[in-house]
Amino acid sequence: MNLPTPTAEEIYSAAATAGARPDPLLTISQWADKYRTLSQRASAEPGPWRTDRTPYLREIMDCLSPSSPIERTVFMKGAQIGGTECGNNWIGYVIHQAQGPMMAVQPTVEMAKRNSKQRIDPLIEESEVLRTLVRDPRSRDSSNTVLSKEFPGGVLVMTGANSAVGLRSMAARYLFLDEVDGYPGDVDGEGDPINLALARTRTFSRRKVFLVSTPKITGMSRIEAAFEESDKRFFHVPCPICREMQVLKFPQLRWPKGEAEKALYVCEHCGQEIHNHQKQWMLPRGMWRATAKGDGKTAGFHLSSLYSPVGWFSWGEAAKQFEQAQKNPSLLQVFVNTVLGDTWTLLGEAPDWKKLYDRREQYKIGLVPRGGIFITAGADVQRDRIEVEVVAWGRGKVSWSIDYRVFEGDTARTQVWEKLTGLLNETFTTTNNLELPIIQMAVDSGYATNEVYEWARRQGNRVLVVKGDSRAPAIIGSASPIEVGPLGVKLKRGVKVWPVNSGMAKEELYRWLRLERPTDEDLEQGVPYPPGYCHFPRYSEEYFRQITAEQLVAKLVKGYRKLEWQKMRERNEALDCRVYARAAAARVGLDRFQEKHWRVVAERMGVPVSPAPRPTQQSPVQQQPQATAQPRRGRRVSGRFGG
Repeated sequence: MNLPTPTAEEIYSAAATAGARPDPLLTISQWADKYRTLSQRASAEPGPWRTDRTPYLREIMDCLSPSSPIERTVFMKGAQIGGTECGNNWIGYVIHQAQGPMMAVQPTVEMAKRNSKQRIDPLIEESEVLRTLVRDPRSRDSSNTVLSKEFPGGVLVMTGANSAVGLRSMAARYLFLDEVDGYPGDVDGEGDPINLALARTRTFSRRKVFLVSTPKITGMSRIEAAFEESDKRFFHVPCPICREMQVLKFPQLRWPKGEAEKALYVCEHCGQEIHNHQKQWMLPRGMWRATAKGDGKTAGFHLSSLYSPVGWFSWGEAAKQFEQAQKNPSLLQVFVNTVLGDTWTLLGEAPDWKKLYDRREQYKIGLVPRGGIFITAGADVQRDRIEVEVVAWGRGKVSWSIDYRVFEGDTARTQVWEKLTGLLNETFTTTNNLELPIIQMAVDSGYATNEVYEWARRQGNRVLVVKGDSRAPAIIGSASPIEVGPLGVKLKRGVKVWPVNSGMAKEELYRWLRLERPTDEDLEQGVPYPPGYCHFPRYSEEYFRQITAEQLVAKLVKGYRKLEWQKMRERNEALDCRVYARAAAARVGLDRFQEKHWRVVAERMGVPVSPAPRPTQQSPVQQQPQATAQPRRGRRVSGRFGG
C-alpha cells in the first residue's frame, strides 16, 4: 500500500512541531555520559565520560540538575576522586541545556586563567554540542575569551576569589565555587569572597550553588562549615564477602610495617580482608546516606580518597603517605587534608608550662648534649635589650635549648650589638669536647629596623634578617631584597629580608612541646625520642611561662573566621626567640634533611656520625663530662633564665 506523499506544508508543520517540543530533561550525570568527552590534554583517561567509573559522583551531579530541589551542594573531599569534574560537567550542561548566567570562582585569578585553558577550553572543544554554541576564540569578533565564554541564552564568567571586581562583575543564577578553602579571608577590604559571590545570586529564585574543596584547618575551613549546615551524607559500600554496608575508614586499613604496597582493608563487620582491586565491585553498589536533617536546601557530601577508583589512588599509596607522615610530622596535615578529606586541628592552646618546667633535664647550660649536630640562634630585638636563644638540632628535628642570653642596652647604640657579635662568634662544647659554632642566626627586624640591617650586613651570610609574615607558604619563605630603609634612607648594598610564618612555627612548636618523653625502660631498649621532641636545661619558671605565652584565638572579621595568635602573658620573648631559631634551622635545611644529609652535616661539623648510644637511667648530666668541658669564648652578659 502506497502512502500519500506529504505536502510541503505538512513537512514544515511537522518540523515546526518537533522544533517546539522541548528536549528530554536529562540529569547532569546522564548529560555527561551522553555528551562529555575527556580530552587528552586534561585527563589521564581520555575518551567518553563514564559516570560508572566514579559512581559516587552521580548523586552529587544530579543535585545540581534543574529537576532537583537542592539549592546548595557541598562536596568536602580528598584528592584524586574527580570532584572538580563534577563542576565542569555542570558547566557543559548549563551551556547546552540550562542556559543562564554562570560564575566559576577559583582561589586566584591566575588559577582561573589556568583552569580555563587546561580544563574549560578542552571541555568545549571535545564536545560537538558545546563547540557549536561557543564561538571559536580565534575568530575576530569572538566573545570567547580566557575568562568569559558567551553562548546563546547565557554567559560563563571565570574569576578569582582574590578579585573583588571580578566577584561583583555580574549577577549569576549558577555559582561554582572551587577549592573554597584556598580563598583569602578578606578580598580588597570588602569581606569574605564567598559572601560577595553569593550576593550575585540573590535575584534568582531557582539559583544553584556548588561548593567543592579539599578541607584545611578546623575552625577556619569554609567547606567544613558548609558541610556542617547540610544533611551530611557519607558514601556506604558493601563488603564483597558479607555484603554489609559501611563507610571506608582509614583505621580499617592494615599492612605489614614498611610494606605499604600490601595494604588491605578489613571489613568492620566480618573481619575479612578486602583487596584494593575489589573496589571496582564495591563502588557501583554503594549509596549515599544522610546523617543529619539539614535545612532541606543543602546537600552535603563527604568522601575520602580511599574511594578513588582502581588505577587512580590505591590503598597502598594511602598507607605509604601515612608512613611518610610518621617520619615527617609536617606531612601529617597534608595526609589528613588530601587523603582523609578531613580538617587539620591546630594545637593553638598553650601547653602546660608547669609540666615543661617539671621535666627539665640536668645537662649544663652552654653544653651541647649527645645528639646535637648543628646550632642555630634566634634573636628578638627590643628597645632596651636583645634576647637570644641558642638551640642545637639533631636527627628527627629533636632539639636542645643550649643557652638563653639577654643583652641589656639601648639598641640604638652600638654597644649592645657588639655583645650580640660576641655571641655569634662563640662556640659551644659538645660532650665529646668538640667546639660547635652558631651556623645561622635569625634576627627579627620588627624593631630598630635600620640597626638590624646595618649589623646584619657586617656579619655576612651567617645572619638572617627576618620579619613575620602570615602569608609565607612555609616557616621561612623566599628572601626579598630591601634597598631603602624604613626612614627612606637608601641602604648601601641593600639587605635581604626573609619572611617567617610565625603562626606556623608556633603551632608546630606547641605540638612538639606536648610530646611525651619515652619511659626510662623504653630509652634503655633504644626507643628514640619522638620527632620534634624538645629538651630543656634547668631554666627558671619565667622561661617556660614565656615560651607558652600565646594561644590561637578564633575571631569573626568582616564575615569570615580568622585565627590569631594572642598573648596570654605580658612577656613572650622566649617564644619569639625559639621561632626565629627554628626559622634559621629551616634555612639550614632542617625540613628537607634525610639520613644522608644528617651524616654530611655531622661530618662537616666534626660530630660523630654513628647513632647516639642508648641512654641509661642516669640523668643526662651524670653521663656528661662536665668537669672537662672546655671554656667558651665570650661570656654570659646577662642570663634571665639561668637556674
